[in-house]
Amino acid sequence: MKIGIFSDIHSNLNALQVVLDFYKENPCDEYLCLGDVVGYGPQPDECCDLVRDFAKITILGNHDAAVCGRMNYAYYYEAARNVLDYHASLLKESNMNWLKELPYSYDHPAGFTICHGSPINPEEFNYVFYLEQAMGLLPHYDALAPVTFIGHSHLTKSFELVPGNATDITGNTLHFDEGKKYFVTVGSVGQPRDYDNRACCTIYDTETRTLTYHRLAYNIEATVKKLFATEITYNFGKRLYLGI
Repeated sequence: MKIGIFSDIHSNLNALQVVLDFYKENPCDEYLCLGDVVGYGPQPDECCDLVRDFAKITILGNHDAAVCGRMNYAYYYEAARNVLDYHASLLKESNMNWLKELPYSYDHPAGFTICHGSPINPEEFNYVFYLEQAMGLLPHYDALAPVTFIGHSHLTKSFELVPGNATDITGNTLHFDEGKKYFVTVGSVGQPRDYDNRACCTIYDTETRTLTYHRLAYNIEATVKKLFATEITYNFGKRLYLGI
């Protein structure tokens, strides 16, 4: 089985459309979205429409939770709070209700787990992109799925876990060995932060136990022009060019 896994669209319709076009040209058996469909970008409602139709399972992200009233985001910095409030005003009722019903995590029959951040207390949306954070998962080793896929950090960091140790195995293609456990961040469709401004998505082959990352150029200028036409701060457009 081939499974398309993507995350962190952040209302960037142009980037999302390029990713969906890629998947149509490289078809998978199913598609999974790891959350944060909304936040930061100019077109939250349109992105919700597409993801709802395309993904078999979508996981709740922290920005999704904030927009639909499932978390307190008062501690977010002002610009991020303003966007979340703005997006809440843009979403039609059906998309708002969809966000309200998304799960925090999902255990796939093929033997892996998906969530937005750490699977330990997933409603807290904790990051795992430093080696020290991966080491912090070791006390929960037995409870972890053989492979856990997350989003949240907008990076492509990956870790191999064995009892008592974690190793950074970040790369463009990953193979998962039996008897070990893996923690994989799948990157961001709409706001990459690994200094590569191209949209990111992945394909997981459950037969070969191999994950491949795919980077796709999209029309950043078109997204930024749409963003500048809204009340969203220009800084969220600038970072799209820089990939940060």
